[in-house]
Amino acid sequence: MKSSQDAVVKDLVLVGGGHSHVIVLKKFAMKPLPGVRLTVIARDVHTPYSGMLPGYLAGHYDFDEAHIDLRPLCQFAGARLYHDEATMLDHGAKQVVCKGRPAVPYDVLSINIGSTPSFSGISGAAEFATPVKPINNFIERWQLLVARVLGRPGPHRIGVVGAGAGGIELLLAMQYRLSALLAERGQNADSLEFHLIFRSKTILPNFGSGVRRRFARHLRARGIHVHADAAATEVASGAITVAGGKTIALDEVLWVTAAGAPPWLGASGLDVDEAGFVQVRDTLQSTSHGDVFAAGDIASVVNHPRPKAGVFAVRQGPPLNENLRRVLVGRPARPFSPQRAFLVLVSTGDKYAVAAKWGWTAEGYWVWQWKDWIDRRFMRKFSELPAMAAEQAAQLNPGLADQATLSDISAVAMRCGGCGAKVGADVLTRALSELKPLANDDVLVGLHAPDDAAVVQIPEGKVMVHTVDYFRAFIDDAYVFGQVAANHALSDIFAMGAEAQTALAIATVPYGLEAKVETSIREMMTGAMQVLNEAGATLIGGHTSEGPELALGFSVNGLADRDAILRKGGMAAGDVLILTKPLGTGTLFAADMQQKAKGRWIEAALKVMVQSNRQAALCLFGHGASACTDVTGFGLLGHTVEMTKASGVDVEIDLDSLPILDGAEETVRLGILSSLQPANVRLRRAIRNLEATRDNIRYPLIFDPQTSGGLLASIRPEEAQACLRALHDLGYDQAAIIGRVTAESEHLEPVTLISRPH
Repeated sequence: MKSSQDAVVKDLVLVGGGHSHVIVLKKFAMKPLPGVRLTVIARDVHTPYSGMLPGYLAGHYDFDEAHIDLRPLCQFAGARLYHDEATMLDHGAKQVVCKGRPAVPYDVLSINIGSTPSFSGISGAAEFATPVKPINNFIERWQLLVARVLGRPGPHRIGVVGAGAGGIELLLAMQYRLSALLAERGQNADSLEFHLIFRSKTILPNFGSGVRRRFARHLRARGIHVHADAAATEVASGAITVAGGKTIALDEVLWVTAAGAPPWLGASGLDVDEAGFVQVRDTLQSTSHGDVFAAGDIASVVNHPRPKAGVFAVRQGPPLNENLRRVLVGRPARPFSPQRAFLVLVSTGDKYAVAAKWGWTAEGYWVWQWKDWIDRRFMRKFSELPAMAAEQAAQLNPGLADQATLSDISAVAMRCGGCGAKVGADVLTRALSELKPLANDDVLVGLHAPDDAAVVQIPEGKVMVHTVDYFRAFIDDAYVFGQVAANHALSDIFAMGAEAQTALAIATVPYGLEAKVETSIREMMTGAMQVLNEAGATLIGGHTSEGPELALGFSVNGLADRDAILRKGGMAAGDVLILTKPLGTGTLFAADMQQKAKGRWIEAALKVMVQSNRQAALCLFGHGASACTDVTGFGLLGHTVEMTKASGVDVEIDLDSLPILDGAEETVRLGILSSLQPANVRLRRAIRNLEATRDNIRYPLIFDPQTSGGLLASIRPEEAQACLRALHDLGYDQAAIIGRVTAESEHLEPVTLISRPH
């Protein structure tokens, strides 16, 4: 997470990670606007570049070459990335309502979400056809289609509905790729049958006759069945019916016709056209709401209607960036006019393409190389990010900040220390007013009846288990950070066989206007409260202050039967070791801070980190675990050594059996390690066969400090497999047996690593 001393004065929220928005992010990275907090709400953390999608399907590009990774780009821009989906705008409260998180406030909003499938009410289409947009959903379906064609010999009939440039490029790319894959396996591609179905009288109706003639020739040469003047009327399993009643047998129907817009845009009160697209002025501002912008496919520029093409979204990026800045500092937005003519480069799937502009056309392998050069040059702008941090850029380029914005910043720049650093009572009251702590009869005085301190009774026959954890944010999403922080703090309670009872919070939020501070507290504590309530822990109070960066911790109380407490010292020779979550959070988030972690790696790690250890603990104890601890800051080796010392045993750990988070081995290879790693590495003296195993790529990961890591438990071997199956059924998909406990030896080193040759 990128910390800053700048006070938060205004919120710019970008909904969607489309082509226009990635340009805005890059420009904000190079030229920040002081006092403006940038937030991106995106359904997908990897934005597919439409220009390279056919090449990706054809096998000419890999996933990362054809996608813009939003996470490092947002890191570079100092933007918060919220992996979620907008579902409504609340203009009165100036908030974006989301599917799976608290509403996100905005001062200025921009929408660049692309289009959604539009089946025009055709019977069966929504059920049996696959829309190309959203592209990421289509890619998943495409991969399943490839596996089906390769895994099931025999005829495969594939139809594409829509004969625009997108439909033809898609069809030819699929044909090329599937034919090539079958040839690699020595199978006959003649079993593939492709159909192009469209309602117009000719292919490429928006293009000149020269382009149409060239592609008609390519379609004939490739054996494509062309169905012109054939509007689809019904789609069923295994067939599509077109106007006139003709039925075409198909195993797969792909939908590439004109798309529409999600209904929430119009339902939110924005002016939309007949297809649901946001109507905007020449400034890209909504015709109904001046604080809302839209760009790309989702926008309909009233005075300059243009086809839905990626080239317009790219060209709208710079003027969108300028106008967002101008409106944020109180200046009028400037109109712009999109170009009328533009270069068209349409590929045929086999590294061959057709070019057209101003009535001129050409084709050849050289055209594809030209297109490839243009596309790669565009993508390098977002994958090869300069090393200069945004803070440095702010010093060099203070941006458009006018006197009004600067005066707002200066009003909150001087901060008090001590008790003066506390968040104001009114702000705190408003922020916490929507939170509903779990009701608990043991809480005599808590948030329901605030006083100087909370009062909690301990039920008869129980003992209290008490722990505390606190750390600064490592991600910019306060809501998710709250979930992780609460899970991390609760894990110590669960590891000892206790049930959580109450929690006290200590929080630090960045400086800002009262409304911004209030939002940060609400988002963070909403995430934490969900976790606490699910765990049965009642939030009974805490302390909140302002500081340079977001931080959160909890003092948690738990209850347990005195004789049921599970400690680190119960391991016995013959037990096996089970680890419930994969390793790698330390190296991944160190890489994330350096903008070197892929977005999908971080999202997968966060999914594991927000998973509670409560059910895992109950499962382990139910299968007779003899000892348990949670794996956190000291890393796997550090916590294992603690258990061996307390138990008087030795252990063997199989490096090849360790569950590892996706991407962790790659970041270790890059030499990216957590700042706590060197302190943990000092424990290598506990390893008996150090020299023989340190070359294993997983060796550094046994020292990797974990945040909200899994549980490490010892269990009798006869229970191990049943326990592991139960953990998998509970959703701990990567839980694994990682070693065994042996009798204490005369060696000083209690840990032996097993590393099979690779």
